[in-house]
Amino acid sequence: MASNLFKALATSFNRPSNSRSLCLVSSQISNHTAKWMQDTSKKSPMELINEVPPIKVEARIVACEGDTDPALGHPIEFICVDLKEPAVCKYCGLRYVQDHHH
Repeated sequence: MASNLFKALATSFNRPSNSRSLCLVSSQISNHTAKWMQDTSKKSPMELINEVPPIKVEARIVACEGDTDPALGHPIEFICVDLKEPAVCKYCGLRYVQDHHH
């Protein structure tokens, strides 16, 4: 399926632009997406990230980079964790909660 999509994209760039070639590419993309959505045995990315327990921190502000390797992470997001519920990173979905040691 991916090779067919690549061929369709490559040939659409070599030909003059028309609506027929764009329609072909969009139909292949939507068929691929529909096929992926039908497989209920796999978990969605949001389900996988929600399985990660909230990360406990002592500070009031957290700098989330998504990963320890900068090449695999995302831009730095500074998150305030003063709230009672976990604060969520808008890029990767990791949750942070303030760990009170009183």
